[in-house]
Amino acid sequence: MITYPLGFEAAGIAAGLKPSGREDLALLVAPPGATAAGLFTTNRVQAAPVRLARERLGRTGGVARAVLVNSGQANAGTGERGLADAVATTDALAALLGCAPDEVLPCSTGVIGEPLPVEAIRRALPALVAARSPEGSAAFARAILTTDTVDKQAAAEADGYRVGGAAKGVGMVAPHLATMLAFVTTDAPVSAADLSVLADEALRPAFEAITVDGCTSTNDSVLLLASGAADGEPVVPGTPAWVALAGACRRVADELARRLIADAEGAEHVLIVDVEGAASERDAGRLARAVADSPLVKTAAFGRDPNPGRILQALGAAGVELDPTSIDVWIADVRVVEAGVIPPAYFGDDGLRASASAAMAGSEIPVRVRVGGGPGTARVLGCDLTYGYVRINGEYTT
Repeated sequence: MITYPLGFEAAGIAAGLKPSGREDLALLVAPPGATAAGLFTTNRVQAAPVRLARERLGRTGGVARAVLVNSGQANAGTGERGLADAVATTDALAALLGCAPDEVLPCSTGVIGEPLPVEAIRRALPALVAARSPEGSAAFARAILTTDTVDKQAAAEADGYRVGGAAKGVGMVAPHLATMLAFVTTDAPVSAADLSVLADEALRPAFEAITVDGCTSTNDSVLLLASGAADGEPVVPGTPAWVALAGACRRVADELARRLIADAEGAEHVLIVDVEGAASERDAGRLARAVADSPLVKTAAFGRDPNPGRILQALGAAGVELDPTSIDVWIADVRVVEAGVIPPAYFGDDGLRASASAAMAGSEIPVRVRVGGGPGTARVLGCDLTYGYVRINGEYTT
């Protein structure tokens, strides 16, 4: 639903970049004067398109006309050749669109180390540009996928403005903007400076609160574009229109994040880890991520084994100061840790363990942790670790 907001066109075609023959080249086009903001991976080894997109947003002051996405090759670990290839392909697109090269932002996803098939992309660009339309959302969403099994789209409205989005990424996803790509659009008139604030406030929390495998990618990019096609006065912070628009952006980001986790590589259960009572929001986030990222917790979730000792271990190893006697843990509504102690009944015959196991049977497994009476709270979405994840990643480059 990337083109749900007014002013945007999109397309997705098969350019021969994937052995599967599926769509693998995507295009998002905004009208002249559109503003853009980006959030990028914190991995110190960053892909060429990440470096180029960040540089171009800086040079234009947050103006963009198009986003070019290829799937199949991450264009990471490719050195200066990778940067030159990203420039060559996006400059060729700029010539076709009649815009400045710096107004085209690149994104790539796929196998790290494989160079871009530049000539194949160049040959495909005229067809890609010709295919763009306001109805191109679905094709765009399919063309950005790698090991995803379904496309991820979302939309919302607020105060007369529309917000749409599409995302991909089901592995190598961790907090700190981890090969996840997400694109959010709005037709609200928002300045480039304010759009950066909106991305940070409304999008970052959702995408930093998901983790599949604890591996922060080299390619993570979240781009927010505003066409201004809805007209009206600029939307600025502190106004009712800003609050409404931020809420709509947040709903789209939350929905995309939930869809990403639900389709995580091999996943059968979504872990919803809520922490409360921490000394700060930062501490709560570290505790929640420690539980969601723990391979022991993730495999226990796969086997529907409550095993609260694994949750206690993860909390204690999170690097956060806490009193063990203040820890309470629930799996759904079943309390499996009381004041830092696993109740003796858990190992008895009164059905506590069976009740906790039954609570893990659904597609979502809620885990609530209380660590005291502090104001810090956080939620992190994770998933179980299955045979499927090992198979997918064991075969990824073969």
